[in-house]
Amino acid sequence: MSVSVNTSTIGTAPYTYRLEADWAKLPEGWVLKDVAAVGVDADDRVYVFNRGNHPMIVFDRDGNVLDTWGEKLFKRPHGMHIAPDGLLYLTDDGDHTVRKCTPSGKVLLEIGVPGRPAPKMSGEPFNRCTHTALSPQQDIYVSDGYGNAAVHKYTPDGKHVKSWGGCGTDPGQFALPHNIACDEEGWVYVADRENHRVQIFDTDGKYETQWNNMARLCGLYMAAGRDPLCYIGELGPGMKHILDFPNLGPRISITTNKGEVVARLGALHAGTQPGAFVAPHGIAVDSHGDIYVAQVAHTYWPTAFPETPIPSNVPTIVKLEKARP
Repeated sequence: MSVSVNTSTIGTAPYTYRLEADWAKLPEGWVLKDVAAVGVDADDRVYVFNRGNHPMIVFDRDGNVLDTWGEKLFKRPHGMHIAPDGLLYLTDDGDHTVRKCTPSGKVLLEIGVPGRPAPKMSGEPFNRCTHTALSPQQDIYVSDGYGNAAVHKYTPDGKHVKSWGGCGTDPGQFALPHNIACDEEGWVYVADRENHRVQIFDTDGKYETQWNNMARLCGLYMAAGRDPLCYIGELGPGMKHILDFPNLGPRISITTNKGEVVARLGALHAGTQPGAFVAPHGIAVDSHGDIYVAQVAHTYWPTAFPETPIPSNVPTIVKLEKARP
């Protein structure tokens, strides 16, 4: 394995970034293992949803810890969406719930019954739900992917409206719907991970189109605006015989809102070498255009490097600082 470094420059203009692997300034003795999701609020505070002792860690832009919360509340953090009003929608695939929380961690709404999953592949909510998105009308969409193959729609106060999906490869079917996002016009974007595509639906779940040319999509972030960019975290190969194949990730792809790729960020292979990622799982962008990447590095490492012990310094939350003119 290559020796890791703290920073490196990746991408090509106008999508050039300085990768800061040691951005998070953790107190002595703290260890961030898998970081499942990341979000940024209107004041550029960075919320890191992780599977360590402090499930939610709040940072400033420079990586200083501002707050922690969520201890004894979450079983297995997975997804996060921060609404324009600053409230957080947190998806826990370990106890099959979505919780709406204040920035300080007060639970305002809980959807799902903790510890009581729906029957596997029943299409009923939830069996290991993965992520949450909010429409412009404040409707709540939940991707339900590890034990289901569905998307569920809820009213703003948590009443179930409808579900759609089913396991398969046809339009409107899913093979692990892993992430979900809405744009300002209300279109619903679903990262259909094991089908290697993004599917796009209207507000009622009617299939419209899909984006291809991606590999095992995990992270999905739709920037604001009528012509937003979409930031996609691709996990990388999961099968032994293609682990060393190039150009399959792990990487970050940046697309237009039509799915046209404008940039790919990352090395040819997984690792700790300069410019490389290990396992992009969640993604968010701040008001400066800087990208924050959450990595489930400890979980994915034995898949990517089955004969190599995981390094103690493998990064699980990294910042990509956009190059300034």
